[in-house]
Formats: sequence, C-alpha cells, structure tokens
Amino acid sequence: MRAIDYFSLPSPCYILESHKLDSNLAILNRVQQESGAKILLALKGYAFWRRFQNVRQILSGSAASGIYEARLGFEEIGGRESAKDVCVFSPAFKPEEITALLPIATHIIFNSFAQFQAHKLTIEEKNKQLKALGLSPISMGLRVNPLYSEVTPAIYNPCAPKSRLGITPDQFQKGVESHGLSGISGLHFHTHCEQDSYALERTLTHIQKHFGAYIPQMQWINFGGGHHITRADYDVDHLISLLKEFRATHCPNTSTADAIELFLEPGEAVGWQCGFLLAEVIDIVENDGQIAILDTSASAHMPDCLEMPYRPSLAKISKASGEIEPDKGEWHERDKNKKVGSYRYRFGGPTCLSGDIIGDFSFDSPLCVGDRIIFEDMLHYTIVKNTTFNGVPLPSLGVIENGTFTLLKSFSYTDYKERN
Repeated sequence: MRAIDYFSLPSPCYILESHKLDSNLAILNRVQQESGAKILLALKGYAFWRRFQNVRQILSGSAASGIYEARLGFEEIGGRESAKDVCVFSPAFKPEEITALLPIATHIIFNSFAQFQAHKLTIEEKNKQLKALGLSPISMGLRVNPLYSEVTPAIYNPCAPKSRLGITPDQFQKGVESHGLSGISGLHFHTHCEQDSYALERTLTHIQKHFGAYIPQMQWINFGGGHHITRADYDVDHLISLLKEFRATHCPNTSTADAIELFLEPGEAVGWQCGFLLAEVIDIVENDGQIAILDTSASAHMPDCLEMPYRPSLAKISKASGEIEPDKGEWHERDKNKKVGSYRYRFGGPTCLSGDIIGDFSFDSPLCVGDRIIFEDMLHYTIVKNTTFNGVPLPSLGVIENGTFTLLKSFSYTDYKERN
C-alpha cells in the first residue's frame, strides 16, 4: 500500500493519487489518437479541477449539464479560443441560461424540438458575431432516445419508460416533419452507465435503426458518457474499432478533415480508481451487533452508497500498529456461517438520518476508536454530490504527488452558512 502516514492527514479528506489519474489519461488519449474521436471530461462525474493540468493538455474539452459546469470547463480546461470544446446539455434551458452560455459553449444540445426552436434565433445571432471575428460558431444538436439501454437500477437508466431525457423516435419524426433539421448539426445519445464497449455496440444497432437516416446530414455525433474505458477489463481495442467503423460507415467517401466528428463524454472513467476518501472511527456502539460511527457520511459524502445502492471497497488502518487490513467481506445475521472476518461491523455516518449507513464490513482483527478507514475509488460522483446536511463539514481535498501529500482545500462553517 501507499507509504503515507495516514494519521498525519486531515479526516475526512478526499485524496487524489496523481499518477493514477495520469494512467487513466494515457488510456483515454490512446483512444483519441487511434480512433480520431474526441474525449470530453463530463464534469458531472469528475470535477477535481485543482489538478486539471494534464486533463487540459490531453482531453479535447469538457461536457456540462448546466451553467456552472460549463463555466468551470471553460475556465479550467478551455474553450474555442484554445481549440477546446465545451458541450452543454440540459433537459431544458431558460433564456437567461442560453444568454450566459453564448460566450462559453461550443455546442448546445437540446432535449426537444420546442427548446431548439425557442433558442435558435438567439444562438444564430451570436454566431454572426463569432463568424465576424473569425471564430467557430456554436453548433446546435438534439439529444435522442433510442429506447434501448442496459443500465440498472432504473434511477440511472436514461431510456427507462417515461424518461424525460432524449427525443424518442416517433417524436423525432414528428419534429422533423414540423420543423425540419435546418440549424441542427449533430445528434447526442447517452444510454450508458459504467458499461463496456460491447454494450455500446448493441446500442449502436438501435441508434442506426431509429436515427440512421439522419446521420448523413450531421457534422457530429455525441456518444455520451458512461463508457468505463479505464476499467481494467474494458476492451479498448474493441472501442477503437467501433468508432473507426462508425465513421467509415457514415462517411465512406469523405476525407478525414470532412469526416463526421465523434465525441465521448466519460466522467467516471477519467476519475476511475484514482483516489480515496480517508475517514476516522469516532465511536463504536452496540445494537444487535457492533456499529462504527465515522466522521464521514453516506448521505452527505458518498450518496451512491444509498442511491445505487453501492458498497465501497475499503481497508482499516490500526492507530495502535499502523497495520493496514482490507475488508474481508459483507456479512449478515442470516448468513452467520459465511467465511468473512471474525470481527464484524456496520459502518454509519454522523448525521441524524437513520439510514446513513455505508455498509457491513468485517476484519480479522478488531476495529478501534481512532482507527482510520480508506474508502477506495471515491473521487468520481462524490465531491460533485456533496451536501452539508446537518451542518456536517465537507471533507477536505488533497493530493499525493511523488509520495508527498499536499492539502489543497479545507472547508469551514462559512461554506455551510453561505449555501443556506
């Protein structure tokens, strides 16, 4: 494990391991170089902007789901003047939001023909100004719903029945008949969540079935996010092959410069396995088993533990010996004979929410007050979802670079007060 004195670090604290981020970026860059596709950082999944130096150098831009994400991507990764893309999608834009996006966005993606029609003229007026300055115009696109996704649970499935995300095939056809596609340069679909390239291959069959007739009219196609490209068992070669085949199929007679542009928007894949959340055991109580109370919260700091639900990988660090011991497995009273650690604990947070439970864990040695806990892989979809429920402080932010820890940000009472 890491040669770090964990008891000298603040707790709780999200800690980036910079060399692991660099490894992820190398994989993503290979996909860009070999496929010709552009990879954008989806800020909804990973927004540790204090260490975006290499992200900025390698990735092609950012993908945003709102004004503040778009501004962060523009400021910390770049925009059109630095040859970076800022692609923005929202289920619905207010007029003032479009106005705020005009200086920032390179691509604005609408969730309906009505939204496109409502904001088209505003964007076209801005594009006249951009062209006069010799800058690339804002490209407009539509998000489509191919009625196919392999995502579970349903809360994360963008193609679930009655989904509000994306235009279904029948509504798309009606929109084309009523309004046409003049002004639309691209299509966007997002149907994945932590999935592999074979799920993408199956999805493309449905994209082709429902929207294939419109693709030749497009300048770009955005494949959305949820591609788990940096996961150890992900078939990167297969993804590259799919992307190259898609471009060849839909642009067989055009030069590379004129070929349809492809985007992917992974967030989790950028921050995958590149950092951890450090926490501390504050107390251990007894109620039909031992319950460890930590200084970190599932509800406030690790919401996917409750939403997915998701059980994180972790290890404990003994305050007495410094020994690091990985969790030996989940246990339940109904399964007492399961081969797990002899010392069994339920981990809970410090909030008043009775369901603020991180999970059940076991070890071969006892857990003690003052021990530290390493929650692995905790930089994506955690910091971006944090709350200050109950006034529980936000975890600090830090980085380990070349074996040295640096504290980047601490939060105070002011951060809690000013958001209320």
